[in-house]
Amino acid sequence: MLTLDDFDFELPAELIAQQPTAERSGSRLLRLLDTGISDHRFDELPALLDAGDLLVFNDARVIRGRMFGRKASGGRIEVLFERIIDARHALAQIRASKSPKPGSLILLEETIPMLVGERSGEQGEFFALELAADGDLWRLVERHGRLPLPPYIKHAATAADEARYQTVFARSPGAVAAPTAGLHFDEALLQQLAGHGIDSAWLTLHVGAGTFQPVRTHDLRQHRMHTERFDLPAETVAAIARTRRGGGRVVAVGTTSLRALEAAARKGELRAGADETDLFITPGYEFRVVDRLLTNFHLPRSTLLMLVAAFAGHAPIRRAYEHAIRERYRFFSYGDAMLLTRHGASPLRHTT
Repeated sequence: MLTLDDFDFELPAELIAQQPTAERSGSRLLRLLDTGISDHRFDELPALLDAGDLLVFNDARVIRGRMFGRKASGGRIEVLFERIIDARHALAQIRASKSPKPGSLILLEETIPMLVGERSGEQGEFFALELAADGDLWRLVERHGRLPLPPYIKHAATAADEARYQTVFARSPGAVAAPTAGLHFDEALLQQLAGHGIDSAWLTLHVGAGTFQPVRTHDLRQHRMHTERFDLPAETVAAIARTRRGGGRVVAVGTTSLRALEAAARKGELRAGADETDLFITPGYEFRVVDRLLTNFHLPRSTLLMLVAAFAGHAPIRRAYEHAIRERYRFFSYGDAMLLTRHGASPLRHTT
């Protein structure tokens, strides 16, 4: 049985990308097959796929969900919105020297009063917040908030980050972290893929701050995933069915797209609609929908590293990460990418 220690590795700090590449599609791409590893540029992707394959993208848009403020006592706080529920209510993480009590008021960005409610989450990490004035919380967050870059990116968000930490196809606001595999695509590459007969489809999964939460249990069976919302359109389900009939492969762009697709098929048949998922994918999971996966490199001891190990095989992923470190690939959100084939599946097209 694999444990948390089986997903640990040493990463030189200088390989954690602090800035994106000059061009979105100018990053590197590691391709992992059962037959071995090869190195590419991301803009070579059309040559690594086949006409009739289907790319499934997550169109979630990152909100300006980080705010600073004060408690009624004057103590300083930092708030990271996890989920805006409606125009007046939200769930958020709060960093403070002493956590605010339920029923107390906090003032964000000198202008937004919020009433603190009860705590929730596996570790009590989320606070219920209610807007204590007139207004629309969505608009207030977008007007006064800051882009919430991941904790391993050490600079404050700049105007450049406002553009580059969003995909070019982002259109559904609600995420507090970007679906980073999608950051490598620009309009020219999307057009090139379409010209090669490679289709595209869309879904939405709003990435939560829980994606950065560490796994705290040595026994992975005891870990509980954070819940994230997703919406799988009927058009995407139909596109997947057409791809299957035509012998093409379903390529999830990012672990978020994969989780949404697999969650929507947990009862057997892939079903369209909106739902929530706390699906925790570890080695031994039986994939129902996705044939190939485009993804960035992930944190040690993280649920996302466990997911890619389940998809491509634990030993192959370890070899791929060792290769990436040796060849000085760039890691995490602003880093390079991998193209993975499901372990045991043929790298060639389906013949069904």
